[in-house]
Amino acid sequence: MTICITATGLHVPKDKITNEELVVAFNAYVDNYNTTHAQAIQAGEKVALQHSSAEFIQKASGIKSRYVIDKKGILDPEIMAPIFPARKIGEELSVMAQMGVQALQQALDNAGLKADELDGIICAGSNFQRAYPAIAIEIQHAIGMVGGFAFDMNVACSAATFGIAQAVGNIKMGLAKKIAIVNVEIMSAQLNWRNRDSHFIFGDIAAATIIEELDTPKGYEIVDCQLFTQFSTNITQQYGFMDRSESLSAGEQVMHEGMVEPVYDKLFLQEGRKVFREVCPKVSEIITTHLAKNHIPTDKVKRLWLHQANINMIDLILRTVMGKDADKSIAPISIYEYGNTSSASPMVAFHEHQDGVQSGDLGVICSFGAGYSIGSVIVKKV
Repeated sequence: MTICITATGLHVPKDKITNEELVVAFNAYVDNYNTTHAQAIQAGEKVALQHSSAEFIQKASGIKSRYVIDKKGILDPEIMAPIFPARKIGEELSVMAQMGVQALQQALDNAGLKADELDGIICAGSNFQRAYPAIAIEIQHAIGMVGGFAFDMNVACSAATFGIAQAVGNIKMGLAKKIAIVNVEIMSAQLNWRNRDSHFIFGDIAAATIIEELDTPKGYEIVDCQLFTQFSTNITQQYGFMDRSESLSAGEQVMHEGMVEPVYDKLFLQEGRKVFREVCPKVSEIITTHLAKNHIPTDKVKRLWLHQANINMIDLILRTVMGKDADKSIAPISIYEYGNTSSASPMVAFHEHQDGVQSGDLGVICSFGAGYSIGSVIVKKV
């Protein structure tokens, strides 16, 4: 019996934001802020905000555009956040589940499976719109999977590879034969669109991956998985259900209906330079040692489907693992169009960039992110 990735699926929101559009909204906010606080800035009590530019964004990240579930709210300088109406649980499908179902249905169609043939669904991502019931169980119900199990797991940007490893483990334990990994990312709701250093990074998307145990292999055989975590606060997103109580303890003003105004410094934050310096070498080390453990020379690797965090990180990891003159096509890029889609991003690259991969070719799906967390999955084209 062989455990394989047999299909993938993708759901892309309809709203697309280019760098140019994003910069217009951001700079309008900056101008309004600087005008409103002109006296405080003049007195040295506040620091004037700086404009952004499309050129700065692309040079810093490689990103040219991103897809989001609501463009209008993000591009309104008075709001700068996505807007979507609340959905009543049990009566309407949640936003995350809806996106997950669409990606999963495409993956099932590509695998030639029906939902009821699945034994498990793992919804693996960087954040969830509620604690319980699990989004994965809602997806299970909505897509028509009867029986089996479903659960959520959070390993930030590494959740796809960690989810694949969990699926492989569950299959080896005899708990399932067919498992779907669903990575739903609504990063636009987690992002502080008023922060010049990070307002351009993320996009929304959902990806789905089918893992099957088969007598006759197809797709990509999963050769081995390796996982790594190390505590770091250089990437954080701390906004959560305890904020109300913490704010009340601090004596902050309570807003309508007992809720407290969101705290912007609890949204996505990162120390970008530290992350670059600390994560890239470790990712390269994990991939290199993982390949060595499986007696695979690096020159036998035909693809590195890497987390699409930043074009410069991808380039450095490629050169460190494969050599300074490595062919850039080995590590395909999807960040140009989609931005960083967190846990979904290596699967987006995998889904869209399999051209030229032939039977017997080896590749690595690798994700890395907050935690720190790094996951490496070696695959072989059947």
